[in-house]
Amino acid sequence: MMGKLDLDPVVVARARELARRVGQPVVDLARSHTTVSVERAVLRLAGVAGADPDGIPWVNRLVDAVVADVGLGHGVAVPVFDALAREGLADVTVLAQKAAAGSVRFALPSGKAATAARRASRKAVAAGVRRIDRRRAERDRLVRRFGDPARRPWIYLIVATGDIYEDIPQAQAAARAGADVIAVIRSTGQSLLDYVPEGATREGFAGTYATQENFRLMRAALDESSRELGRYVRLTNYASGLCMPEMAALAGLERLDMMLNDSMYGILFRDINPVRTFVDQRFSRQVHARAGIVINTGEDNYLTTADAVDEAHTVTVSQLLNEFFAHEAGLADWQLGLGHAFEINPDVPESLRLELAHALLARELFPDAPLKWMPPTKHMTGDVFRGNLLDGFFNLVGAMTGQGILLVGMMTEAVVTPWLSDRDIALQNVRYVLGAAGGLHEDFVPAPGGFVQQRAQRVLGEAVELLERIGERSLLTAIAEGTFGIMRRPADRGKGLDGVAAHEADYYNPATEILERPA
Repeated sequence: MMGKLDLDPVVVARARELARRVGQPVVDLARSHTTVSVERAVLRLAGVAGADPDGIPWVNRLVDAVVADVGLGHGVAVPVFDALAREGLADVTVLAQKAAAGSVRFALPSGKAATAARRASRKAVAAGVRRIDRRRAERDRLVRRFGDPARRPWIYLIVATGDIYEDIPQAQAAARAGADVIAVIRSTGQSLLDYVPEGATREGFAGTYATQENFRLMRAALDESSRELGRYVRLTNYASGLCMPEMAALAGLERLDMMLNDSMYGILFRDINPVRTFVDQRFSRQVHARAGIVINTGEDNYLTTADAVDEAHTVTVSQLLNEFFAHEAGLADWQLGLGHAFEINPDVPESLRLELAHALLARELFPDAPLKWMPPTKHMTGDVFRGNLLDGFFNLVGAMTGQGILLVGMMTEAVVTPWLSDRDIALQNVRYVLGAAGGLHEDFVPAPGGFVQQRAQRVLGEAVELLERIGERSLLTAIAEGTFGIMRRPADRGKGLDGVAAHEADYYNPATEILERPA
């Protein structure tokens, strides 16, 4: 474990063990609770689709009807498939329509009826999981056919106009200009919607709505680009917010390749209830594991609200926790796009050396993870020349430290929604730096005992100390006290708390049962 930073392997092992101790009570909590979004995801896998004339998904109508009759804590699978048998129906979406009209009542069956309902629900959900398996196999075939990008890091670029039909040509143009991963950012506020909009959408603010149809349209367009360019172009969206599990399921069904999926982002920056978030993220990561999706975590956001030097160790702590939660849910190291960012104030003396230390620390702590390196945003001023230079420094650090996924920085960041010309200049910057210095990580070795090594070792030590303090209380207490991103989020508050329930003794979730067994 010596590496370029001469990290003490005992300290590294201690950090991971502390992360496990801190994270395990949260896993236990997630394993003993469910949410309305988890249950909706189960029914989506079972085949419920579409929305009513008001745009409310049938899956929401169905779960709401079950909860009104028997509560949430038993799970919805057994009551739904029991009602399906009693009504003599073969289509779960038709059942949802009847439930919305008030013509179906739900109950908790016992004996043979309960056994039959469990069996039927598992069969239906297994069909959805098999579709996810087929989409994963399809991705593997296309990667073999078209090939991966010739170099790392992969170039990750955001598009989002609000109109999916405008996003598509922009995404394809970005791929032609060198982007390897296209991220379609969501419309502002979608993470706080407790339903997934239906169909193709043409209106969104500072982003495009994440829907199953939009996923399908963009994936098909990027498959065309993959054939044209001779390399597989990856697609990213968001499994976060109040519908995290459903987004994960839809992403698996439509062969998305990456999903933003952080264990604490929704808590800290969207004020979503902590328990709701941890329950939802565990299920969503189980789906991602099955689908072969790479997750992108959100530690970079901490440094937009907290100081990037003083609070660097909180990023390391969150990365270690995200790693533990991901492994527990079944994700492999190659699926862990752990986040970190180039957010130190450029006026701080030796800021570039500090950034090098932080980036190299992440690289050495997680050597097999495709780390996602995020560009400067907080200290962009609107001076596009200075901004382009900062982005060049960011790209250089990414090359020097061997990052896996490099998000393209924009010189107009935080000023305007980037124009195509802005993206073109930003991609020129990336292409130049990676072309000129793409292999520099092979040669870059910080001086033994020098500034970079000392700084990285100090941050790791502070991370261990913080994990020890959190372990003395609990992760939920630490979040409530504003430990991460200086946001205080108590476990008994926040959006979506009313959609959480503890498992009853007879709780049954066929999706979890399938996902927790090897594929």
